[in-house]
Amino acid sequence: MLNAARLQILARLESLGTVRAVGASLHLSPSAVSAQLAALEAETGARLVERTGRRVRLTPAGRTLARHARVILDQMALAEAELAHPDGQPAGVVRVAAFSSGVRALVIPLARRLVVEHPRVQVEVVELDPRESGPALRRADVDVAVTADLLDGARLAGPDVATVPLLEDPVVLVAPRGTSTGTAAGEGPVDLAGLADARWAADLPGRYLSTLVESACRDAGFEPRVVARLPSYELLLAHVEAGLSVALLPGLAVDPRYDVVARPLRAPRTRPVYAAVRRGAPPTAATGVVLAGLRRVAGETAAAAPARSDPR
Repeated sequence: MLNAARLQILARLESLGTVRAVGASLHLSPSAVSAQLAALEAETGARLVERTGRRVRLTPAGRTLARHARVILDQMALAEAELAHPDGQPAGVVRVAAFSSGVRALVIPLARRLVVEHPRVQVEVVELDPRESGPALRRADVDVAVTADLLDGARLAGPDVATVPLLEDPVVLVAPRGTSTGTAAGEGPVDLAGLADARWAADLPGRYLSTLVESACRDAGFEPRVVARLPSYELLLAHVEAGLSVALLPGLAVDPRYDVVARPLRAPRTRPVYAAVRRGAPPTAATGVVLAGLRRVAGETAAAAPARSDPR
């Protein structure tokens, strides 16, 4: 009889790539991970890992067993959930990872709605950058990842991941209210070429917003004069609200608590937002409720956004 805990270690080794990373994710020492892998090899009578220098990698037999291990572990989790709720009603904990504006605009409204509509489904949320949510999903640390494509084309994808489109999040110019850029008379699409002399707020160099501002401004024919490097949307919005800068933000990130004006771009930019689950994971009723709820909230969010007219 194969040991489920050892199968989990093998599956994580395939996803994470190192014994140290597996140990950290399961709160085990590297030596304990190695000992469990050796015991699994003894149980199966097959060589499952091989060492290449200071690293280990799965053999063909190891990859085969890891693939079956994920199915076995998922089915065990499904059985436990169904036995805990034999009436078949959606119930259980669903762990959802999302980027910061996705938490505020999508996951929190979903969780609030489920308290009323499906009180036996509990959403546990963790804020993760889009680059972090994929590894967390593959490690089975979360059940659903709400994520977005990045400017460099990085996307949570692969044969082990299934995605559900949620919405196209438009990039908007955020400006102080009452300025020439943020007047009510100027609510239409804005041409960034007219903002060559503006002061800009952006993220830290190399991160999403910083790359977005640089790319959009260069496409408009100028280098942005960045006067603030702020790693959070809240700080950035406060800086703009104070009249100190303008900025580019995804629409979901524009918090209505800040007195700023958000204007669409004449040359539109969007970021696809989607939910991802592990392909092959058993479709529990609770996870289905969460995915359906995310689609519903996203649809309402998109419908409530100001209409974007094409000026050309």
